[in-house]
Order: sequence, then structure tokens, then C-alpha cells
Amino acid sequence: MGLIVQQKALEAAEGLQPLLPYIRKADKDLFDQVRRAMNSVVLNLAEADGNDPGTARARFATACGSAKEVRAGLRLAAAYGYVGRNRCAELDIALDEIYAMSWRLSGR
Repeated sequence: MGLIVQQKALEAAEGLQPLLPYIRKADKDLFDQVRRAMNSVVLNLAEADGNDPGTARARFATACGSAKEVRAGLRLAAAYGYVGRNRCAELDIALDEIYAMSWRLSGR
């Protein structure tokens, strides 16, 4: 992995993993969307690394949007009582860093 943001995204995915079973048990649709969004963050960052500048900017922008989607999904899960807010706090900080970095890398 060439980019720091890619490593942070993988760490966020590892942090998300313990919460997923609770979300899945309560709401399979939300579980699927949060998991797909996290996959999108990691995979779009990987695709951006080493790609041509135009495509890389687009992938960074997509990763940013997907990180925001993961965060929104976790906030919904907490609001619905599927997971505790405290369990999401550290992950929320990591997602904030990821979308700040990916937004900057997108050149927007």
C-alpha cells in the first residue's frame, strides 16, 4: 500500500468489523450498505494509487463519498440502538481523517 490514506482505510475496516454483526442482526439492508460503502472506500483508494491523474482524482472523490456514507450508516445504527455511540466514536474519527485526506487528494 503506497498511500497513508489506504492504510487508514484498512484500519477503519478492521475497526468496523466488530460492529457489523450487531448491525446485520438488526438491519440486514443497513449492514449491507455500510459494508459495501467501506469496501468502496478501500477499493477506490487502491484503484487511485498508481492510476492516471484524472482517474485517480475521481477515485479519491468516490472514496471520500463512501467514507461519509459509512459514517452516516454508523450514525443511523447508533440512532436506532443497534450499536452504542461510544463504540462508534473512534471509528468516527478515523472516517473523518479518511474523507479529509481523500477529499484533498481529489483536488476539489
